[in-house]
Amino acid sequence: MTRTRAMSTDEAARPKTSRMWLGIKDFLSRWTFMTPAALLLLATLAYPILYTIQISFSELDLGSFTPSGFVGWDNYLTVLEDDRFWNALRVTGIYLVLALPLQMALGFGIAYLINAEWRWRGVVRALFIIPMVVAPVVAGGVWRMLLDPLWGVVNYLLGLIGAGPVDWLGDPVLAMVTLVLVDTWRWTPFVTLIATAALLALPQDVFEAAEIDGANWWIKFKSIAIPLLMPVIAATFIVRWLGAVKMFDIALATTNGGPGHATSVINLFIYEEAFRSLKFAESSAMAVIVLILTMALTAIFLRGAKKLEDMY
Repeated sequence: MTRTRAMSTDEAARPKTSRMWLGIKDFLSRWTFMTPAALLLLATLAYPILYTIQISFSELDLGSFTPSGFVGWDNYLTVLEDDRFWNALRVTGIYLVLALPLQMALGFGIAYLINAEWRWRGVVRALFIIPMVVAPVVAGGVWRMLLDPLWGVVNYLLGLIGAGPVDWLGDPVLAMVTLVLVDTWRWTPFVTLIATAALLALPQDVFEAAEIDGANWWIKFKSIAIPLLMPVIAATFIVRWLGAVKMFDIALATTNGGPGHATSVINLFIYEEAFRSLKFAESSAMAVIVLILTMALTAIFLRGAKKLEDMY
């Protein structure tokens, strides 16, 4: 009786032990594939980040470009007391709130339309990729010329219909709108490309069944496509968010932060402070603060994306 009870206890413990070993093997196999990429990221990112953090707590000797003395939190206090830093964060927030939803809506909407059966859709797909392959600085410079108040093509076309010349880059509100539109022109094809791939992977029998039941394209888009695409939408938003936070080159080439500081996004402001005002220590403190904010918001978005994935 006692021996039988002992055997049953051992048999009950075996599945638990085997599950534990399976979990360990699964963990090790995942990290076996991830280790090369992790080491590469560590090699390319660890030193710059650690050096930036070191500079942010030090005074920088511009002669040798090395930290010359520990100053504690002084650089951070200087940054937090600088109204221009908070203005740059505010401008970046406005840009993100305007640009990201617009790019997501246009990207997935256009992808849905060009996936429908109609002639020349292959040509349209190819044309949509063009803005992605244009360098951001080149794109900003071209749009700056197109929107020039005196010689720009856009104002010339507006003049043909009787509209007066618009100072696209001289008015603070229009300059922000211009920045958002140029960035949307360049990055909407990226969202469209991801959305197109996601749409092609959706089960077509669901759409065929809805069509048999009499659903039009709007009902299929709203009630079938969007719920099925919600995890992809969330993942695409996070990827695009991480790219949009780094906005620098288009703002530099298009508006150069002007007029005034109306379009001075945070990365452009850090660049100006570091390489033009030579305030490398304070700029390093700004970069660390922005890094922490970005990581915190990304963690929140990832948590929200996980909940959306569980819901749908």
